Parts: sequence; structure tokens; C-alpha cells
Amino acid sequence: MIRTPEQILSDLAADTREELTKNILPFWISMMPDNLNGGFYGRIDGENNIIADAPKGAILNARILWTFSAAYEALKEPTYLNTANRAGNYILSNFFDEENGGTYWSLESDGTPLDTKKQIYSQAFFIFALSQYYRATGNQESLDRAIELFHIIEDHSFDNEHDGYLEAFDRGWHEIADLRLSEKDANEKKTMNTHLHILEAYTTLFRVWPDEKLGRQLRNMVMIFTDRIVDSRSGHLNLFFDEQWNCRSTLISYGHDIEASWLIYEAASVLGDKSMMIRVREVILKIVSAAEEGLQADGSMIYERDDALGHTDHDRHWWVQAETVVGFLNAWEVTGDERFLEHSLRCYDYVKNNLVDRVHGEWYWSIKSDGTVNTVDDKAGFWKCPYHNGRMCLEIMARST
Repeated sequence: MIRTPEQILSDLAADTREELTKNILPFWISMMPDNLNGGFYGRIDGENNIIADAPKGAILNARILWTFSAAYEALKEPTYLNTANRAGNYILSNFFDEENGGTYWSLESDGTPLDTKKQIYSQAFFIFALSQYYRATGNQESLDRAIELFHIIEDHSFDNEHDGYLEAFDRGWHEIADLRLSEKDANEKKTMNTHLHILEAYTTLFRVWPDEKLGRQLRNMVMIFTDRIVDSRSGHLNLFFDEQWNCRSTLISYGHDIEASWLIYEAASVLGDKSMMIRVREVILKIVSAAEEGLQADGSMIYERDDALGHTDHDRHWWVQAETVVGFLNAWEVTGDERFLEHSLRCYDYVKNNLVDRVHGEWYWSIKSDGTVNTVDDKAGFWKCPYHNGRMCLEIMARST
């Protein structure tokens, strides 16, 4: 008997629900709570050792809060609420700079502020997480704090002259020399990555607080992507820019391409602007077509390519595969083209057969280009969080109903 695409999606949703509830979330519930200092440990290494004195990163904590809030909203499992409350209480008590406004980049393992710079990327992630926490629980303080961070980003980071958002500031919101999220990034005033996650954050906040200014800035952010960040010739995202939006990068990030395709579409959908949706549909399908260049014969997506430097990274990173599954699934829903559904299914099969850690739980950081498991990079840490793979599962579950 031939299954319809809808039946295939239903089966995929059942499979991903099992992955979420039996593998991903239990790992974080059992392994990560720091019962000595509160909150969650900052790191578990690639060999599953807890690093109890590791710093506690903003991104890790925000993504834990978002994931367990979204999981509780979807499944109403009390254990998920307990974990979301743990994350929310720790964030609200420790990550906010009550003197200068905004949130810290990282804390010491005991909760003392460590890196106090104001990275706009992390301000956005706290908006994203706190908005979802409010949506799941009705916690008013979390919504108030999310709104507060929205105004802070608009007051300090929005570029009224050239449009878009500047990357980072010191604790007191003054300019700093080193704007980078990590050592691998270019030191530029504006980045695709920060704009992508402001887009995501504002979309989530708008669902629970449909403020006029927020809606205007979210609409503007969609247009920044369609008109400035997406390369009109190649369909790929340009990654780094100077203050005047001159491109300063030749790197192609396949994971960001496919992730952006569905987040841009989601933002436009939430705004409900029909004329915008026509433009966005055209652009996101161009991005999806460009992202297909990174697909491999085994169904996976490689990490990145830079033709100007003669460089291609063939590693299969966990987050890239998760976004590939969702992005192509979204493209199938938008177009009805079953080629995209096939891409999504084949990538998920790759994940199940290669990235899922059946012994210790969660997913490995990556599969290296030679096919071996990467046990050097973290299982949990500053950047390795339950957000990409957890969100993948939740998105598929939601789309099957």
C-alpha cells in the first residue's frame, strides 16, 4: 500500500515525538541540573563528562528555557514545566544586569557575572525564550522582561541611519572593538546570524504581544533579509557586513540558508501581510534551491563552503541536519513539491543512523567528513543545546496536526 505524504508526515511526527521524549529531553533533565549552584551545568564534554566548573553561557540557558517551555506547551508534561521553571527562575535571577539593562553573555559556575558584554544575539535569545515561557505558563515577569529587552535592542542597537542592528556593546552600552560571537566569526558591525535570531525572537514575542512598533520592526526585519541579506544572484545568505551593508564575506553556510528559509516564512505568516507573503515565498524558495547545493548522496547536509578560499567543510553538524529536516519540510508544505519532502525524510534518516547517541542520549556534535563520530566537541555546552534538535521534533509534531 502506497502511503500518502500526509501519512508519511504523521509517521515522521510519531518518530520525532519518540526521539524528543525518550532521548533528547531526558538527557537534559537527568544530566544537566546543577544542584550545588543552581540552574544548569555549563558543559558536558564529547565523552559525556560533566564539567562542573564550566562557565554558564547565555545562549545555553536561553535555549534550555525555550525548549522546555515549548515542550510543555505542546505536551503538558509536568516534568517539562519543572525544568522550564528552573531555567526561567535562574535566568531572571542571574542573567539580567539590573544596573545597566540587558543580559550578560556568561556567568561563572557559581552565578557571578563573567563576561558582561551586551551581545545583541543573546539579548534576542532571551526575548525568544522568555516570550515562549510566557506563552506556555502565563508568567507575567517573563513577558515584561522580554518587552524590556525589545526596547533595549531598539534603543541601543537599531541603526537609524543605515537600518539593521549593530552587533555588540560593552556592559554600559558603549562601542567595543571585538564584536564577534566566536573566534570563527568576522569582526563586523552587522551579521546575518544576529539578524536571523532577532527575527526569530520578534516573531515569538509578536505572537504574545502584538505591539504596533514590534510589528513594524518585525516587518522591517523580513525586508532586511529579502532585500539586503539574501544574495539576489546566488540565493545564499551573505553572512557579514559593515555598517553600510557592504558584504564582507564569501562564506556559504548551508545550515543558516535552510534555517532562514523557514524562519523568514514563519515571520511573514505571523504578520499576516498577503503582499509580503508573495514576495517572501519567491525569496525563500530561492534560498531553498541554493541550500540544495549542500545536500549529499547520503541525505545529509555539509557545513559550509568558501570558493574564494578554496575551502569546503564536509562535516555533518547536528544543528545543520536538524534545520535541514525542518527547512525542506516547510518548502514541501509551501509548494507541494514532494522532492522537498524526500530531502527532509532522507536527512532525518541520516540523523537516526548517525547522529543520535543511543547509549548516553542526545546527539553527537557532528559526524566528521571521514564518517567517524566527533567526540572532541561538546555534548552540551555554550553552543550545544537542546534547541535545534528539540525544535525540529516540535515543528514536525505541530505540522502533522
